[in-house]
Amino acid sequence: MVDGPVVGESVVGEPVVDEPVVDVPGRDETIAGLLLARLGDDRPGLRSRERTYTWDEVVRESAARASLARELRRDGPFHIGVLLENVPEYVLWLGAAALSGATIVGINPTRTGSYLEQEVRHTDLQLLVTDRAGLELLDGLDIGVPRDRFVLIDDDDYPARVEGHACEPPAAAAVTPATQMLLLFTSGTTGKSKAARCSQGRLAELGRANSAKYDVKREDVCYCPMPLFHGNALMALWAPALAAGATVVLAPKFSASGFLPDVRFYGATFFTYVGKAIGYVLGTPERPDDGDNTLTHGFGTEASPEDKAAFLRRFGAKLVEGYGSSESAGMIKRVPGTPPTAFGRPAHDGVRIVNPETRETCAPAVLDGHGRVTNAEAAVGEIVDVHGAARFEGYYDNPEADAERVRHGWYWTGDLGYVDGDGFLYFGGRSGDWIRVDSENISALLTQNVVRRHPKIVDAVAFGVPDPRSGDQVMAAIEIPSDVRFEDLDLPAFLAAQDDLGTKGAPRFVRVSHGLPTTGSGKLKKKEMQLEGWRTGDPVYRWAGRAAGGQGVPEYVLMTEADKEALREEFAAAGRTRFLP
Repeated sequence: MVDGPVVGESVVGEPVVDEPVVDVPGRDETIAGLLLARLGDDRPGLRSRERTYTWDEVVRESAARASLARELRRDGPFHIGVLLENVPEYVLWLGAAALSGATIVGINPTRTGSYLEQEVRHTDLQLLVTDRAGLELLDGLDIGVPRDRFVLIDDDDYPARVEGHACEPPAAAAVTPATQMLLLFTSGTTGKSKAARCSQGRLAELGRANSAKYDVKREDVCYCPMPLFHGNALMALWAPALAAGATVVLAPKFSASGFLPDVRFYGATFFTYVGKAIGYVLGTPERPDDGDNTLTHGFGTEASPEDKAAFLRRFGAKLVEGYGSSESAGMIKRVPGTPPTAFGRPAHDGVRIVNPETRETCAPAVLDGHGRVTNAEAAVGEIVDVHGAARFEGYYDNPEADAERVRHGWYWTGDLGYVDGDGFLYFGGRSGDWIRVDSENISALLTQNVVRRHPKIVDAVAFGVPDPRSGDQVMAAIEIPSDVRFEDLDLPAFLAAQDDLGTKGAPRFVRVSHGLPTTGSGKLKKKEMQLEGWRTGDPVYRWAGRAAGGQGVPEYVLMTEADKEALREEFAAAGRTRFLP
């Protein structure tokens, strides 16, 4: 990381002070350059239900907003916050930032109150692009941006204001690959906000690489139901579509019931997803004509092998899972013969699974007939890139988080993984996803994937909760449709029939909800639910031993407040109340 500021030139030739940057060899393109290459391109570049823009129009409309941004610029970091749903203006302001050398800070509208206030203030915005709905969300909060520095896209005078800045796009925008393009908030729930830096060079590089990796071609129509403040939408869809000259089509927000109608309306061929979006789509009533659509493929994370098979069967589209983050990408390559539950092979010899304490490379995983790791102590470790420190661009104004990611000259992902005897890499979960039960390591990810197989469960997450005497116990949180009861699941029999679960992997507590808490990108708030454990206000069922008849089927009973109090007393009696935050 460069310690001091880097002096550069703005589009209009004024000297500016840019953000600290990392100049990575090999990054020789910019998002501005990719945009300017689309001048004169009459293929549709951006579509909503209301309007279609050609790529040429996208560039020119972006240039007008870049001119407006330069006019409104003042001293300090050239950070522009955007608080909007997925509407064309969001994409046009991304283009404006690229052409003007500004940084876009996508604001998550699912944040509220002091958390939202703290997160936005952290990024030192000097301008905010939003609408009346955004104003209402921010009412009463001090985000550090005066009201006269708000640009409202639904103000009556906004179209004329943009039109007044119409200009010929520059032949070459005076930005470099090192110019900061994005600040992307990570999904942490505690501590100081972490906003990952992303330069124009890294985003352009991802655009090129991901268009090839995800097979995004010029003729593709790329449907974007994931929020544009999230790295998935920007790095896996918008940038690849820009690099390929494909069409980007927008859904204001994800809707399971609106997914297939949108696909048919736009003729979409490719899409991206995060979290439980696939589960929600598969939860819609199945129809004989589901396969009558234009989709061919999609990319995302957290879809189970069963979900991928069901999606292909119903909609005729192949889902490809990948590994990456806002901070890093390109660590894994998918190759022919990759097992269904693996991500692929390490992209180079610097990607390793190591013991975080000794930094020694972990032993190959020995898998049983069900794919379970039998030597977890020796095989499961943290995914690192020993060459990745130079490519990590850091977090904005958070040196502690930078130091956590880069140690001993290596880049540490904070994620767990293991490599089998054939060299294929598997995701082992986030830090803390291996649960110590009766002195045995249990994979929360395996339990989670097994529970998700249940046809009536929309989504599920598994995690460890403290045992009142020692170690941990396994807990699952499940989301079911509003017309389904826990008793309808017959969960004990279902779990008993899953040969790959193992006796200690079955959850001892099950939280039941018709709407589990999620982040703005649709990921379940696992850390939050883990902290709550069985003390949540949602119904919680506790394992109550085996059913009569010796079949080994666990029974679950609904916990009462008296049960919860009795459990607290068990912790107190064992001197372990410190484990109940």
